[in-house]
Amino acid sequence: MASAQTALDLLVLTVLGRRGPLHGYGIASAIEDLSDDALRIDEGSLYPALHRMEEIGWITASWTVTENKRRARLYQMTRAGKKQLAAETERWTSFSTGVARVLRHA
Repeated sequence: MASAQTALDLLVLTVLGRRGPLHGYGIASAIEDLSDDALRIDEGSLYPALHRMEEIGWITASWTVTENKRRARLYQMTRAGKKQLAAETERWTSFSTGVARVLRHA
């Protein structure tokens, strides 16, 4: 069954996979923009998830200086992250199809 953590992982990996390396604020902004502000990711959820995914090996992080001259961590998906993204996408598609069937036929 899908969880909030699984959904966040899927969203983060999808954004990084399609947009390339981003800092945390860029990831959160992309998710909010792409969802027309239906999904808001707060720092208290995003950064622990990013650290967890880094520890697992799905993403890497490196320090960089932004255009505003601020230090920020830049996150990038790894090969293992690409495999995880494919697996999570398949699971999410199956889950959402099942939910849609229940909503249609209940």
